[in-house]
Amino acid sequence: MKIKDDFVLRKVADSYVVVPVNSLTLDFNGVINLNETGAFLFEQLQKGIEKDELIAKMISEYDVTKEKASADIDIFINKLKDANVFE
Repeated sequence: MKIKDDFVLRKVADSYVVVPVNSLTLDFNGVINLNETGAFLFEQLQKGIEKDELIAKMISEYDVTKEKASADIDIFINKLKDANVFE
């Protein structure tokens, strides 16, 4: 899975936002607000990694079980799919 290049992650004060750039500004209205964990996952997905590697990275970065990481990643990925941010 890889995030479209026309979405960028920015830190604004203590928040993280994903905004469209280039031609996507015409098709995508608004921003996506993320917490620190969401920003971490988004950055990893920008690199095009798959779910198994994403789970391993989340486990090494945060104090979370494999089952919890997998479930949370599924929810996150589904929300991003709904927002049409994947290539």
